[in-house]
Amino acid sequence: MKKKVLKFGGTSVGSTDRIKHAAKIIKKESDLGNKIIVVVSAMAGKTNELISLSKSVSKNFSKRELDVLLSTGEQVTCALISGALNEMGIKTKSFMNWQIPILTDGENNNARIINMNVTKINNYLSSGGIAVIPGYQGISSSGDITTIGRGGSDATAVAIAKIFDTDSCEIYTDVDGIYSTDPNKIPVAKKIDKISYEEMLELSSLGAKVMQSSAVQTAMIYDIPLQVRSTFTDRQGTKIFNKDNLDYSKAVTGVAYSKDDAKITLQAVEDKPGVAAEIFEPFGKNQINIDMVIQNVSSDGKTTDITFTTKREDLVKSLEILKKNNNIKFKNLSYKNNVSKISIVGAGMVTTPGVTYKMFRALAEEKINILAISTSEIKISVIIDEVFTVQAVKKLHNIFNLD
Repeated sequence: MKKKVLKFGGTSVGSTDRIKHAAKIIKKESDLGNKIIVVVSAMAGKTNELISLSKSVSKNFSKRELDVLLSTGEQVTCALISGALNEMGIKTKSFMNWQIPILTDGENNNARIINMNVTKINNYLSSGGIAVIPGYQGISSSGDITTIGRGGSDATAVAIAKIFDTDSCEIYTDVDGIYSTDPNKIPVAKKIDKISYEEMLELSSLGAKVMQSSAVQTAMIYDIPLQVRSTFTDRQGTKIFNKDNLDYSKAVTGVAYSKDDAKITLQAVEDKPGVAAEIFEPFGKNQINIDMVIQNVSSDGKTTDITFTTKREDLVKSLEILKKNNNIKFKNLSYKNNVSKISIVGAGMVTTPGVTYKMFRALAEEKINILAISTSEIKISVIIDEVFTVQAVKKLHNIFNLD
């Protein structure tokens, strides 16, 4: 007998028919004698619908009340899944975040799970029941309902797997695993059977939307094996685990891209200690994430050009922050909002020479200009004009034998 977390994403529970189908998967696992904790997302489109409702009421809708509103999406799914299982004769019960409770820390709309009480759930599992828990939410120390960011149901599932010490955590979605790139854009994309936490973390942070990056990070820290599976096929999916178990014969595992980036460049910034901190401190205070940062020092060593990227939706606010910052001096400020980030990811890069050259040569052959470059041990990212995104992904996918 195993204890398992089964997490179902929004598309997997997007209609009552799909909810009934998910219930059959849960029943099958239960019939094998496993103890099951089910974690669910809101039905596909429901969270956006609730956000629209809040905006129709007020342009400055309270963050506290927004969390109360958005948390209802997963609660609806909990009740429907439980109802479908009860109809099959399965002992099932839904538990709301405050009934467990799931304890969170941090501000509304962006909290994080810090702990949860295991007694009620474990007692119910021991009695032969299946527990159904809403993802994406919890309750603060002051008793307020909180949410943990879009896609947070993955983080809930991984946190439950850790806290309840389960044998596995299976993420059910509308694709049958992790692919070498977006199969909707590149039909020759290949399903990856095994991938390391590190590679998956890079892919998810770079725009691959199969799993939330914070969930992958938690799984990596606590060495929780994950499996991404399709709700709609019986294929085995993709296993995500420690890189010690991987085959390093292939340098590149996947190609990821994001098309919601903007590039900002500060020219002739005074080059002295503390300048970078002065530039980026206001961004942190305004909850704006900075991604790639490239610095080029002038030949005389007195000034430097600093280029960085941020989300396109934060561009206007970012420019305002820079213009109002009296602690920095620069000659010119330029920006480009129609850019995309293309990245190749692979644990095998560590032992394979020539990967950087091969990537840059491939883009040059397609007449694609590179606007910025950033590297890590298992990732190379470049910024290019957005219009060349699919062309670049196709070329890199082919040149690294991923088709």
